[in-house]
Amino acid sequence: MAYIERGGVKVYYESHGQGQPILLSHGYSATSQMWAGQVDAFPGYRVITWDMRGHGQTDSPDDQSLYSEEHTVDDMAAILKECGVEKAVIGGLSLGGYVSLAFNVKYPQMVRALMLFDTGPGYKNPVAREGWNQTSLRRAEVFEEKGLEALGASAEVRASTHRSAAGLAKAARGMLAQFDSRIIESLPNITVPTLVLVGENDEPFLGATEYMVSKIPGAAKAMIANAGHAANIDQPVAFNVAVTAFLGTLPPA
Repeated sequence: MAYIERGGVKVYYESHGQGQPILLSHGYSATSQMWAGQVDAFPGYRVITWDMRGHGQTDSPDDQSLYSEEHTVDDMAAILKECGVEKAVIGGLSLGGYVSLAFNVKYPQMVRALMLFDTGPGYKNPVAREGWNQTSLRRAEVFEEKGLEALGASAEVRASTHRSAAGLAKAARGMLAQFDSRIIESLPNITVPTLVLVGENDEPFLGATEYMVSKIPGAAKAMIANAGHAANIDQPVAFNVAVTAFLGTLPPA
């Protein structure tokens, strides 16, 4: 359990185990706590988890401009560098999967492989993107109106503890919202081994899973039976087996 400081913002992270590094990023309104069932599940790997800005034990700055995709991927790179890691398996769930794709766009030299869990790559269609953003803004408004009582009941959220509803609102406005199609357009250019995993009951993300598998060269697909959006929590054994199998296919570091 440790912090790095970036521009006056303290970013929380944890490092578990020894070996080849994996960086796992959580979903929106979850925290690193959602990965409790994974941090010791992969012998020979060092599992690094962290809390995004506005979430968990990371700071929630007042300045809205400090919440963005760019700040998020730069936080990820800074954590890896602080841990002495030059290249890692980059994975995440939901928003964490999206920022993993964004990380690959900006820092491809630091990516050994990608693991995308119950996530989507964004939108080419501006109308669809605006619909997503309106939902994101409504989530921000509810946090501003109701505070932490507005936290949802999904498994990854229930597993997490937060300090700032204002931070979650700002994260929705600046990090959950999307502003271009760069990430979805990057899929055919991914050159590292990629696992795309989804819970079979996570209906909003089944289509996105198929799309990513079709667009990412050589992508592997895994579907976790009897699991919803937080497949790693709903079915941790099956999830860990699927991830372990994928890791076993990677070429030596």
